[in-house]
Amino acid sequence: MSASRSTGTTDALGPDEDPEREPVAAPIPGSRLLAALLDGMDAALCAFDAQGAVTHWNREAERILGWSAAEAVGRRGFAGWAVRSADAGDVQKRLMSAMDAPGRQVHEFALLRKDGGRVLVRTQSSRVRGEDGRPAGVYCAFSEVHAQIDLERSIALSEALFEDASWGVVLVDVDLRPTVVNAYAARALGGGRITPLGRPLGELVVQGVEDLEGALQHVLAEGAPSAPAELWVTLRTAEGDRRRCWRSGFLRLASPLAEEPVPLGVGWLFRDVTASKLAAQEADRVRFRANQLHRAARQAAECEDPMEAATTSLDYALAGFADHVVVDLLKDLATGERLVRAAATPSDAPGPCLPVSGGSIPVRYGTGHPALQAVERTGSVRAAAPAGSGESWAAEHRWPSDAVHALCAVLRSRGRTLGVVTFLRAANRSAFERPDVMYAESVAMRVASAVDLALLTAGPEGAPEEP
Repeated sequence: MSASRSTGTTDALGPDEDPEREPVAAPIPGSRLLAALLDGMDAALCAFDAQGAVTHWNREAERILGWSAAEAVGRRGFAGWAVRSADAGDVQKRLMSAMDAPGRQVHEFALLRKDGGRVLVRTQSSRVRGEDGRPAGVYCAFSEVHAQIDLERSIALSEALFEDASWGVVLVDVDLRPTVVNAYAARALGGGRITPLGRPLGELVVQGVEDLEGALQHVLAEGAPSAPAELWVTLRTAEGDRRRCWRSGFLRLASPLAEEPVPLGVGWLFRDVTASKLAAQEADRVRFRANQLHRAARQAAECEDPMEAATTSLDYALAGFADHVVVDLLKDLATGERLVRAAATPSDAPGPCLPVSGGSIPVRYGTGHPALQAVERTGSVRAAAPAGSGESWAAEHRWPSDAVHALCAVLRSRGRTLGVVTFLRAANRSAFERPDVMYAESVAMRVASAVDLALLTAGPEGAPEEP
């Protein structure tokens, strides 16, 4: 035992008290605490004793009806001051009926303001039991009906958005992690409604996540944008990567309980508009290509040299379609070569398609070359470089070094095969697709007519070999 305990010092402080600890403050009286709680409520509240006299009246009730607590407490019911005399009996009966009924009773009344105006309120009343367990009175919480309806609408809207909405709704916290997703958004993100929660967006979106996170951060810092934004993203799914376009709107969420707006996150609403965007892009592409064919035909009609008309058509076709083009024609050569290079674009830089200087150069295409396949099939052939092949694939096929995608369209005129036109794309472009084949064949028909005319005007030695 220490010296302080033996001298009685510890007994003076108490056996478990610390001499350096602050003294405990006296408790707030129960009546004051209750008054503070009642006055701090957002809902109006009053209470009645078993005889129907008002015992409690808070500040929100005073705000709605204009009667102060001093004027309300002690009155018997609402008759003569807060309700019309004709309605007083019915209102009092319905309020006090809560003493004999379990649970809460919900009613709507038209009450009188102190200034004589009427206000429709919705009440929730419930009995209050005394110390002996018997009903001792009724408490009643009420609010203006329009405010209650606004609240119910807000709750109903929130529930509908997160259940049956025909667009995606995602709540994102300040760390840019989803906290709630609805059914539409869960399907769009490729998982269930629980899977995305709390995960970084980078785990859900393969490409385009930087734009999405940038938009969310902007909303947190500056507020919602004035118009929806269209974001292209790539999602990783069990079937492979999918590229989607989401038309997105954003709302900054702030706490309604704070004195100053405190950001809680972002509400992100979006719809998948991939199909309509692709359709619009395809329509723009078709319109542009039709316009290019029209311009090419008008320009080619002004050319005196048929071969110049052919290369002019190819120059117009290249715009937005390919990086390079080569034209190989069938020739009866002593060396046995079947195709010779007649025209091409520069292999090291963008430029116009021009005839090969110094005459046609034989092209040593190997067996199975796409151009030879096009001649044999009398149809178009698409080809692409294998992954990781580098420039070797283009060199083997006698094409410019940056070529990774090829489309060979046969040149046909008057029932004869004249040669092949080959369109080439670099790695920064996508592979040729079926709509590209149709466009290339349309260009090839115009080029073949010009080449046929050039061969006819060149004389018998320029005639093509029959395949």
